Amino acid sequence: MALEMKVPSPGESISEVEIAEWLVKDGDYVEKDQAVAEVDSDKATLELPAEASGIITLKAEEGDVVQVGEVVCLIDTDAEKPSDGDDKKEESKSKESSEDKKSEDKKEKEDKSSSKDQDKSSKDKDDKSSSKEKEEKDKKSSSDADQSYASGSPSPAAKKTLDEKGIDPKDVKGTGRDGRITKEDAVNAEAKPSMGSPGPGKRSESRSKMSMLRRKVAERLVSAKNETAMLTTFNEVNMQPIFDLRSQYKEKFKETHGVSLGFMSFFTLAVVRALDKFPAVNSMVDGKEMITYDYKDISIAVSGPKGLMVPVMRNAENLGFRGVEQEVKRLATRARDGKITVDEMTGGTFTISNGGVFGSMLSTPIINPPQSGILGMHNIVERPVAIDGKVEIRPIMYVALSYDHRIIDGKESVGFLVAVKEALEDPKELLMNGDVEKALEL
Repeated sequence: MALEMKVPSPGESISEVEIAEWLVKDGDYVEKDQAVAEVDSDKATLELPAEASGIITLKAEEGDVVQVGEVVCLIDTDAEKPSDGDDKKEESKSKESSEDKKSEDKKEKEDKSSSKDQDKSSKDKDDKSSSKEKEEKDKKSSSDADQSYASGSPSPAAKKTLDEKGIDPKDVKGTGRDGRITKEDAVNAEAKPSMGSPGPGKRSESRSKMSMLRRKVAERLVSAKNETAMLTTFNEVNMQPIFDLRSQYKEKFKETHGVSLGFMSFFTLAVVRALDKFPAVNSMVDGKEMITYDYKDISIAVSGPKGLMVPVMRNAENLGFRGVEQEVKRLATRARDGKITVDEMTGGTFTISNGGVFGSMLSTPIINPPQSGILGMHNIVERPVAIDGKVEIRPIMYVALSYDHRIIDGKESVGFLVAVKEALEDPKELLMNGDVEKALEL
């Protein structure tokens, strides 16, 4: 019985997917629930599991865009699982090798028996070569010599000329026989225009198709730039208080909860506090209306194998340090393993992006539409700062808030970022209510 495997719906509003990669080959035996393909939607990359065990027949190619509900492969459920496939392959190889050896021995004997006759015949032919043929050989031009090489490849003279010009032979169309590149082709070839004079060496290019997810991300980023009045405001945070708390409690926190006490929990709780003070930042534009949310679904930007993904922490206002760290770890792991679902990335009222893990000093993060605000974290660098009239060295992080100026005014945006700064520089009082061990559930 041939089971038709159809593309399941990855989520609401998704009508088509792209076959990113087949994880099996046509004719392979697959087990039930084995991942047979990776498919890209405009929101996530998902695995396609086999619905039954059997021999698979592929009905779509990598890169094909298929509709939800369309058949992409067949599984012959009556086929038995091969148990001695490897032994049969080895037997077949051994048999072919033996037959090839016999054939070669026979051919060698035949060659020996006829070699004398062939030598004699060859000698006679050489003796009878006319002087006319000899003269024609001598008269071959350099152009003919240029054309004596494989199709599309340059002759030594043409290759030398192309190397001097820094031109890849693949970029030159040959006019010789069968597309061979002649010296004249090399002389007439021109390098691609560039800024300044290129040096010697290859200047090759490559093209690859963007995944559906990458194309959708690109569309959303362009849309955010074109359809919002986006501005960015900056500030700096003295991270020393957080450094001190982590240094004192991180080992005990990890031993108690099984996760590290990172920076993300401090930033998430600081953002939740600031959103309470400035609810306009937790709002969205919907046509001529402004929607303000009384819950805080915080999106966190995560770099996955297929590009940027933004899973969501639901109701972050109900989470403490332990809850945030556990949820961040869970979502980040699922995103990097390619197991994140569309539902886990849908929604979100505000985004936190941490470019600091890649070494970013400062950036202007792009709003994640339809949200109206995104906080950018950056790397922490020891810098000289003025404290009580004295210059001291402190670990400083630059932070950036990009916001939609259509519904968030300058006063609210600056006030929000200052509120985040205040909480991060005094976490014991503003995020832990003066009781560190209780806040960390130690």
